[in-house]
Amino acid sequence: MSNILDPCQWTLTSLAEAIRKKDVSPVEVCRGCLARIDSENGVVNAFITVLNRHALSAAKQAETEIQNGEYRGPLHGIPFGAKDLFLTRGTRTTCGSRILSGFVPKWDAELIERLKGAGAILMGKLNMHEFAFGTTSVNPHYGPVRNPHDPERVSGGSSGGSAAAVAASLVMLSLGTDTGGSIRIPAALCGVSGLKPTYGRLSRHGVYPLAWSMDQPGPIAKTVSDLALAMNVLAGPSPANRSSSQPSPDYREELRADLKGVRIGVPSSYYFDNLQECVAARVNEAIESLTRLGARVRSLQLPFQPEAATAASIVLFAESAASLEKWHRTRAADLGADVRVRLDVGAAVTAAQYLKALRVRAKVRAAFDRVFEEVDALVTPQLPITAPRIGQSEVSFGSKKETVPDALTRFTRIFNFAGIPALSVYCGSDRAGLPVGLQIVAKPFGESMVLRIGHAYQLQGAPPDAAGHAELGRRNQPRPRSAEV
Repeated sequence: MSNILDPCQWTLTSLAEAIRKKDVSPVEVCRGCLARIDSENGVVNAFITVLNRHALSAAKQAETEIQNGEYRGPLHGIPFGAKDLFLTRGTRTTCGSRILSGFVPKWDAELIERLKGAGAILMGKLNMHEFAFGTTSVNPHYGPVRNPHDPERVSGGSSGGSAAAVAASLVMLSLGTDTGGSIRIPAALCGVSGLKPTYGRLSRHGVYPLAWSMDQPGPIAKTVSDLALAMNVLAGPSPANRSSSQPSPDYREELRADLKGVRIGVPSSYYFDNLQECVAARVNEAIESLTRLGARVRSLQLPFQPEAATAASIVLFAESAASLEKWHRTRAADLGADVRVRLDVGAAVTAAQYLKALRVRAKVRAAFDRVFEEVDALVTPQLPITAPRIGQSEVSFGSKKETVPDALTRFTRIFNFAGIPALSVYCGSDRAGLPVGLQIVAKPFGESMVLRIGHAYQLQGAPPDAAGHAELGRRNQPRPRSAEV
């Protein structure tokens, strides 16, 4: 494969420009990605289903349209993958579960429709934590998603395949979902960019639900510029989903603004307690870079942290138990052990506990409203740790120990609970080369602000992007049980 066709050399943004100029064709791009999937998916196990023939057919159609002057825009001819809980017409949608291994939808999720309508090419369905109810994407039915930077470590979850596929340059763009951190956790662990939009910004129509008041789909790509291109297609009013009714700006145009005078708040406690030293160092370096770029950075206190974390867990577990009640009741033996235990916990949540948690949510949202009167954005570590090993159950911070799921969600779930946008960007690595993530948060429907800050940082203040530069392990890993169509 020549360099021009090597997916590792491309971002979505650069590839879109090359396709627009006809320097490279969608068919060449598709073949390059399929070759990359064939050589590397046996290591990372990012795909459950690969759509070889479908993808090549769509690429040939895109090439013909572009040659005939029917260019649809920047996503025309761009390869993408979708977490395997987005419904896809004629292609199985397993939700990472044995229970739905034969489920073939008759229609596409709305976000899949939007991407296909823009000319993007679906390469296949991506591995995940079963039913999106977990943080590691160690899947008992389809095998673990392995981190491209070290195949012995987790990719994060629940959208692990979505992040690993981008980090390994199997696709240029992927769709994930985020209920308690499920886009941002794997984006941080794999060294890519991931956006959890405001609750309701993107349509959830055709996305298998976990916790309906916290679920939010969003894009994962190598750069913030790539995310902005994707958001221009994904966002906008949806007749099928009334909660996604907010008008959307041109996200790519919003990236042009600099950071002079932007007010950034850094929490003075909680988010900097119990961190790995390398994480604290990389995040503090990123904050210094934002200051040099003209941002006005100040320390502040965020209220309700412990209370909010407890309430968010109650809402997540209760709603998940309701969403998956049928399978928990009738097919419990076919569920992975960790998901079954979580559903047992969720089923025990009382109505009183759930309603009290909703009252806490109202307080948390009001508190964030006050915070965003003082600052334009918040910046925190995305995670307190880098990628743990597959099978690792605990992490240590001095004499303090914490379970891996608790550590991975400690800084993420409150923003799902409040329904506000949060972005994860790469901000460096530890001594082993494992990525560290920076989290940028803004007020409801403030995606333009988090993307603006993340883009400015990536252009002028960030280390070289980790995506596409992982040393993929050449180990004799078992081939994933994927279907080729």
